Amino acid sequence: MDGRHDPRGTGQGGPDTNERTFAPLPPPPGRGFAQTWWGRTWVKALEETALDSGQLTKGRKNARAGAVGAVSVRPGRITAVVRDRDGTGHRCDVLLQELTAAAWDRFLDMAVDRAGHIAALLDREMPTHLVEDAATAGVELLPGIGDLEPECGCGAWDLCPHTAALCYQVARLLDQDPFVLLLLRGRGERVLLDDLQARSVARASAGAPREGEREQPHEGVRADEVFAVQYALPRLPDPPPLPDKTGLAPVLDSEIDPGSGIDPAALEFLAADAAARAHHLLAQALSPGHARQPWSARTDLDLDAVRLAASEPGPVITGRLAAGTGRQRVELELAVRAWQTGGPAALAVLDDAWTPDAELLTRATAVLDGAWEDMDRPRLRSAGAGRWTVVGAERQLRIGADGRWWPFHKEKGRWVLSGAGGHAPDTVLSEVLPGVAGEVD
Repeated sequence: MDGRHDPRGTGQGGPDTNERTFAPLPPPPGRGFAQTWWGRTWVKALEETALDSGQLTKGRKNARAGAVGAVSVRPGRITAVVRDRDGTGHRCDVLLQELTAAAWDRFLDMAVDRAGHIAALLDREMPTHLVEDAATAGVELLPGIGDLEPECGCGAWDLCPHTAALCYQVARLLDQDPFVLLLLRGRGERVLLDDLQARSVARASAGAPREGEREQPHEGVRADEVFAVQYALPRLPDPPPLPDKTGLAPVLDSEIDPGSGIDPAALEFLAADAAARAHHLLAQALSPGHARQPWSARTDLDLDAVRLAASEPGPVITGRLAAGTGRQRVELELAVRAWQTGGPAALAVLDDAWTPDAELLTRATAVLDGAWEDMDRPRLRSAGAGRWTVVGAERQLRIGADGRWWPFHKEKGRWVLSGAGGHAPDTVLSEVLPGVAGEVD
């Protein structure tokens, strides 16, 4: 068990009974109540059902304070006494619908077909593929939104701090033993395992040759028939419509200290940004011709920090983004202005993120030579690879990796992007510096 708390030894009843009682658990280590994905799914069903998040906060505090007594689990119901601070006890029940006999048959047949599922259960694990295969067979093991029905002696008609505390405690039991969930769904561990063994033996016996018979070889399948199946498959359904907007961002503010190095406001901001990005990417994926567009994955953390700062997250998060990228606050502000003007291409030109090769420089010089009539030609001086400064004026042209020209001007001693890029240097420069003539040096 890797040193984990074993709930099977904490109370009365056992794996061969239809009711198990677990002694009160010690306070949970860390902040979360569930460590496994199935335990967290239980907590999610609880939290997304609650109409009042304040009841959840009080329930977490009750569970951490040791207010939940022994927990009794039986088919369709979990029960415990939860005490208030003054010692008043309230009987709490949380109901979950049992699986029907037909649903259990489908689940058991599915488990027998895959030996790995039985091995996982015996190891007190509930892998995702087990739950997914069960769902494919029409059996929902884990509760969904609204599946947990609370009842409390305090008289609350909905989830209250007492039933919430009980649910958080049960999540810890599920972490250690998924058979707790299966009992809640209607089958005890011993009954379930005996049924699995019986079905396994019957399945093996049905497929074995009778005494004195020779096992017959399996008939093969023609290759052309296998490949022909792909043309008989039904057409894929149309993609779902794009939502009008993203969902509400989570609210992570609570009375519990998040611990050192964790900023709930920053996590809320990142979650909202991820939802907005997902909505944007989905809109792109649903657009006509998207499948023919080249795919590229950017992993530049500095570029992504500028993109985040461009969404105006507030001074605190902006300061953290600046520190994380090694920029001064004013440098990040200039990077954000470049991003808002021309996206990643403009930011690359501002930040010296690339160096033009000889071929691009040769083409750029030729373009500059032919861009103006002799009388209108500004006097340009090379200011480094891919940069030309207007002599006598604090203006500059820069060439980007895509061949576009970008205008810059001096602002408090720093070169700042002046406007959008373009493929004609004379047009780009004239928008920020009209009427300047000279020659290229």
